[in-house]
Amino acid sequence: MINHPTVRRLRAALRPADDPADGPGATPPPRPTRRGLAFDVALALFLSVTSGRYATIADNPRETTLTWLLLLVPLVPLPLVLRRRHPLAVLWAVLPAALLVRHQSQDIAYSAGTAVIVAAYSAAAYGRRPRTVLLSLPVATAALVVLFTDAKLPHFPNGVIAVLVLVPVFAVAYELRMWRRRVDEGRERLTALEREQLAALRRAVELERARIARELHDVVTHNVSMMTIQAGAARKILDTAPDKAREAMAAVESGGRAAMTELRHVMGLLTIDSEPADPAPGFDPAAGADLSPQPGLGRLDALVEGVRRAGLPVELAVRGERRPVPPGVELAAYRVVQEALTNTVKHAGGADATVTVEYAPDRLTVDVTDTGGRPTGAAATGNGRGLLGLRERLAVYGGTLRSGPRPRGGYRVTALIPLESR
Repeated sequence: MINHPTVRRLRAALRPADDPADGPGATPPPRPTRRGLAFDVALALFLSVTSGRYATIADNPRETTLTWLLLLVPLVPLPLVLRRRHPLAVLWAVLPAALLVRHQSQDIAYSAGTAVIVAAYSAAAYGRRPRTVLLSLPVATAALVVLFTDAKLPHFPNGVIAVLVLVPVFAVAYELRMWRRRVDEGRERLTALEREQLAALRRAVELERARIARELHDVVTHNVSMMTIQAGAARKILDTAPDKAREAMAAVESGGRAAMTELRHVMGLLTIDSEPADPAPGFDPAAGADLSPQPGLGRLDALVEGVRRAGLPVELAVRGERRPVPPGVELAAYRVVQEALTNTVKHAGGADATVTVEYAPDRLTVDVTDTGGRPTGAAATGNGRGLLGLRERLAVYGGTLRSGPRPRGGYRVTALIPLESR
């Protein structure tokens, strides 16, 4: 679709009658630039000079008429200086003056007709009242027919005629080229914007997948590792110590329930917007939903106790004054302890572990150490993503994670999470 300003203004004339663009409060066009104003001044002066010059050499026997023409003809194009700011007023100022020139002499009416053509184009291109423009253009057309009827066109040398023909052709060709360039640039910008939106959508999907994968890893790995170890221990002592085997199986059941509870939390993130299409009468949406809070520092005791039942001696120490911290920070700290103890169970069987949580005025420190041991059968299931996920989780809150072997044996995982000073 052609999007030239002139076409847009003509198309706007088909809008409903209550369109504010055609009302008395229509916004005036913006002031022309210095370059545009200089062009309009140069155009008006050029047409004035050429019209006056031709009036002196035209075949006109009446001296009185010549005097009037010398005064009037140069004045016809002068309103074109304001053609961008007041296009309709300029058109209606040029029309009567041009017809007066034609009344005085048909020989030079074409020069006034040139000013009418420019004024009519300006009204169509810059006019802010489409209906008035549409009413004015037929009047201008009729005036041009009158002006050019029996008008004596000037005689130009062949070289000048070639220039007069080529200049409009070049101008139209240049305008078409610029129009195509603007269309191509607009299409390229639109294409680039669509590519950016698709890339942003893909990044959002990837980030969401990574977040869900981290959450699933944190939820499943710990409890399943505990269940595997407890089930293996129960199998070995089932015949020799059935009471301890039953305790181990009870721990497996407890770990399974804990895993299912936290899995429901993660699944709730994925289905939180879904609702039954036609709920049964008396259906309570909250009845089937697990609304218990996400694990935090208050559940470290239960976490440590579950690991102890799995056979790993763990000591928990809390230093500093306990104080409320953001829920996301509590969840991140809990996941650090959970992942570190899970790795200890899998990679350091027979070791002792210590969990230290320190509340400082400006930070929360979580430190998990073990004394080292032998890898268990569950060690083969690790893929190294747990610590990477923890680093990304802590980075959200400006925290850091350090992990590595201890100088005297064993392994240490330390998380530092900044807190607002009280």
